[in-house]
Amino acid sequence: MQKKIKIVISACLLGKTVRYDGGHKFDRHLAAALGQYAEWIPVCPEVGAGFPVPREPMQLVREALPPRLVTIETRQDRTEELMRWVEKKIPQLEQEKICGFIFKARSPSCGVHDTPLYSATGEVVGAGSGLFAEAVKRRFSSLPVEDEERLRDSSIREIFLERALHSSGTKT
Repeated sequence: MQKKIKIVISACLLGKTVRYDGGHKFDRHLAAALGQYAEWIPVCPEVGAGFPVPREPMQLVREALPPRLVTIETRQDRTEELMRWVEKKIPQLEQEKICGFIFKARSPSCGVHDTPLYSATGEVVGAGSGLFAEAVKRRFSSLPVEDEERLRDSSIREIFLERALHSSGTKT
């Protein structure tokens, strides 16, 4: 049996009820395709930062750079709370032998590249990375970082797995 590699994954993709609406986004396909290789390390930045479940939904607002994490209805800026958690979590992950990251697409904390960016008036003005995903991509630049939707493509999934196995020192 091959040793499993450590992959950080958005907790909602493993069926953990951590989303803003109290739900999850369990991804059976992902679990089946990569579960045999992975020792999953589930994370939810919002819950890690102390936000409740359920909670008011949030979005990234690009009034300045970097974007701000703002609640949709009450317009509370939650950026600093989340970033305090990120600043603690990144060094913890550095102590692990992480081989890759799989995040929830379009999440304001975890989206890899397709998180909508909004203006102060609520109009979509672009797309980018969630706050945690951006920090991970900067710090772990040599590791593969993907979202669950892109990993449905078998060629992208194969490249992700090859890179993750290579980073662990495991031959493919």
